[in-house]
Amino acid sequence: MPLLPLIALFIVVPIVELYFILQVADVIGPPYTVLILIGASVAGSLLLRSEGRAAWRRFNLAMKEGRMPHTEVLDGILIVFGGAFLITPGFLSDVVGLGLLLPPVRAVARRFLVRALGRRLLVGVAGARRTRPAPA
Repeated sequence: MPLLPLIALFIVVPIVELYFILQVADVIGPPYTVLILIGASVAGSLLLRSEGRAAWRRFNLAMKEGRMPHTEVLDGILIVFGGAFLITPGFLSDVVGLGLLLPPVRAVARRFLVRALGRRLLVGVAGARRTRPAPA
């Protein structure tokens, strides 16, 4: 992935988050804005804990049943990202984080992730070349 979009993302997203925080603070006042942000972080960490445990149980069940836990692993990754977004102060990150912790939204995100990674993996495998002879 090119570096410039990442740099832009790390500059633009905090500015947009700060803009929304200031807009909300203008409407409801700074103390209530801070309380909402803290409340969202606390609620997010509790939801992260509960969804993380459920994902861990599903992962263990898949392993006991002898099947590959593809869905469970992706769910775990999305749950971790959702929790990170919820703990990060900001209203937009809270919306994204909450979405990733809700199973129906996470299912949509998982399908998108599988398609995006699938294309990259296919391109990577098709472009791979053996650099030394195969063992005899």
